[in-house]
Amino acid sequence: MDYRRVGRSGLTVSRLGLGTMTWGTAVDSYEANDQLTTFLDAGGTLIDTAPIYGDGACEELLGGLLGKTGVRDDIVLAGKAGFVRRRGQVVKDGSRRTLLDQLDLSLSQLGTDHLDLWQIHTPDPDVPLEETLAALEHAVRTGRTRYVGISNFTGWQTGIAHTWLAGRPEGVGLISNQVEYSLVNRDPEDEVVPAAGHLGMGLLAWSPLGRGVLSGKYRGGVPSDSRAASPAWEEFVGAYLTPGKAAVVEALARASEGLGVTIAHVALAWLVERPQVAAAIVGARTTIQLQENLASEDLTLPPEIVQALDDVSQAAR
Repeated sequence: MDYRRVGRSGLTVSRLGLGTMTWGTAVDSYEANDQLTTFLDAGGTLIDTAPIYGDGACEELLGGLLGKTGVRDDIVLAGKAGFVRRRGQVVKDGSRRTLLDQLDLSLSQLGTDHLDLWQIHTPDPDVPLEETLAALEHAVRTGRTRYVGISNFTGWQTGIAHTWLAGRPEGVGLISNQVEYSLVNRDPEDEVVPAAGHLGMGLLAWSPLGRGVLSGKYRGGVPSDSRAASPAWEEFVGAYLTPGKAAVVEALARASEGLGVTIAHVALAWLVERPQVAAAIVGARTTIQLQENLASEDLTLPPEIVQALDDVSQAAR
């Protein structure tokens, strides 16, 4: 596994991170244990989580596994706060009260006294940004996290947030922005990537396989056991099941055939070499899927393939 600094910070992470969004729901404790072992054995260090994941069951499950394996000091534990479930609905809440309550809950369930990276999960337009950012500052000052970042912030929001925090007496700097980024979603390149480069921040890419589309599983239609076949996920995945995005998948397929690797390998290898990307967060339903994704670490794409993928994915935007 290769390792990188997150932006200009001193934090080093594996360039493939382990996503845990479905732990506690689609991924049970036995499968989660296998995935964690597989990830650590491959040299992975970055584990991304949130109290909302797994319908609230993820972090207690992850904390139990970390306690059993005794690997807390060997990993980079990245948490989030800002999404909460109320009256059966998931809503944004960037208030100081909710953010710090969620942080304390995460620490308790994960069985640790600090996170390595704590991120605001999403901007909340109903709460002053200064109040949200002050919670990050407080968390660093009280030792509950070592570094802080943001998630799903636009370029201008990133600039304002970084400037406000860096100008405070505490001088707490944002080191990362976690955004959706893949060959079928290159929107971050318009504003977020330039902002991160200027401010010295790293990017953590979520859904690096384009909500599963870049695995190639939808080339022949929608499998009955896929997320796109589920009413809860149909719209989410369907946004990328368009003719333009299909052309990107076919270009990946041609490249993968020539290189003798999987379609997903090519998609991940392209992404981790993009400017400012510190890590791609890969989640998997099974350990076999995770093993396949981690194997992309052995692949370096020839420049001509990178250029071809750049061209076809730009045309599909």
